[in-house]
Amino acid sequence: MKLFAKVVLAAVVGASLPALAAPADPVARGRYLVEVADCNGCHTAGFAESGGAVPEAQRLTGMAVGFSGPWGVSYPANLRLSASRQSAEEWRVRARAGGLPPMPWPALKAMTDEDLNAIYAYLRALGPAGLAAPQAVRPGAPIPTPHFVFVPQPPTTVVSATR
Repeated sequence: MKLFAKVVLAAVVGASLPALAAPADPVARGRYLVEVADCNGCHTAGFAESGGAVPEAQRLTGMAVGFSGPWGVSYPANLRLSASRQSAEEWRVRARAGGLPPMPWPALKAMTDEDLNAIYAYLRALGPAGLAAPQAVRPGAPIPTPHFVFVPQPPTTVVSATR
């Protein structure tokens, strides 16, 4: 009887492991991945400044504040519009294609198809909203929007007060 109980317990635990690893609902899994990857930090206007106090209905619509560096200026895309215009396969291909900094493209390339599909499902569930982000600006061209300078700066010298 003890062997039977162990077999049943192993079957129950084994069957529940996939559920523990990821929610069965791809939208919930996508919401979770977006949160832990901090996609809102760049792709949601005002998110970082407000400590995340942007309603979900307004999230992931891109931002017109750019990131400037040697590559020119890049802008966080409106992910909701992107997902609304792409198939799941097109979404995965684009996510793995790479692009301009400071987007963490290697992280997207490392995601499984299931992860990217879940993010896609979440974005599709949110639905299209907002406007497209500005086009990237080539190096040396005038920058028509506010932007963060994403270039390391030399250390500052600390002057100590002496008496």
